[in-house]
Amino acid sequence: MLIIGLPAKTLTEQDRAWLATPQVSGVILFTRNFDNREQVAALIDDLRTDRPDPFLVCVDQEGGPVQRFRPGFTRLPALARIGELHARDPAAAVAIAEEHAWLMASEMRAIGVDLSFAPVADLARGNRAIGERAFSADPETVSELVQAYLRGMRLAGMAATIKHFPGHGSVAEDTHFDAAIDPRTLDELRETDLVPFADGIAAGADAVMLAHVTYPAIDARPAGCSRIWVEDVLRAELGFRGVVIGDDIGMAATESLGGIGARIEAHLLAGCDLVLACGAGIVPEALAASRHAEPCPPRKIAALQGAIAQTWQSLVDNPQRDSFIARVTALDAATEGVA
Repeated sequence: MLIIGLPAKTLTEQDRAWLATPQVSGVILFTRNFDNREQVAALIDDLRTDRPDPFLVCVDQEGGPVQRFRPGFTRLPALARIGELHARDPAAAVAIAEEHAWLMASEMRAIGVDLSFAPVADLARGNRAIGERAFSADPETVSELVQAYLRGMRLAGMAATIKHFPGHGSVAEDTHFDAAIDPRTLDELRETDLVPFADGIAAGADAVMLAHVTYPAIDARPAGCSRIWVEDVLRAELGFRGVVIGDDIGMAATESLGGIGARIEAHLLAGCDLVLACGAGIVPEALAASRHAEPCPPRKIAALQGAIAQTWQSLVDNPQRDSFIARVTALDAATEGVA
């Protein structure tokens, strides 16, 4: 039920004790856990040794401003570059979205990462946290490119997580640092921000990550802590049957819920299957608060584990990878030239 952050680049005895806790379903790795490809692959191997399946190794490897592993991996352009291409050549943008996704997912699978939390399905409408992480401000464009991205991830053997439901892109505030309030009605959201999520779910998204944005016309609680959003809208209305993930409980937008224990409880009561505790500093409190909670069912964790992956060498030897890298990394230069 918990996906926890670790403090460093190697495992400590404290980390090993955390990993032995049944309520820990996985880890999420950050730049603080990364030095180079060989080091992070060794760290993942150690994690697998300490905690056999079912267990998830996760990361945010979206590209652009959010790419935790850089040296030794393809430098992926932000999704906004694909959206800009879509305005000029929609068919080319769809192809590039699939290739971007395949590159990201195949590289992560080759070092043992199960899940990169991608793609962003938010609209690019001025949010400080989302920015160029989103494809476009247009719901239909985002929807088309999200579906393409899902196809590329699936071809690389990785489950897809669309985020941040029901849409983080249309408020200004960054929920890492501030509460965010979106006053729109559910009908208004159905016509805009919800479109890519509905289409992504129909296309087979495996997981959905919830936003910490509050929509008071629907519920007074942030979306990730709202049974209306999780059970009534996401599951009942949109028919989602996959894994529901609550975003990081260390974010400022969750502070109104109370302490770490109260935040975990609120997410679980709302219907989340997994909850992120990204900062290593909050992990001890999160573990203490959840020690009597039911662990996430193994079948749900298994549904997000990656398929059999290529080795890094076999990936490097794949000529398809070279052609994809050439086209995808050319996006930054191409869009700069147009501007």
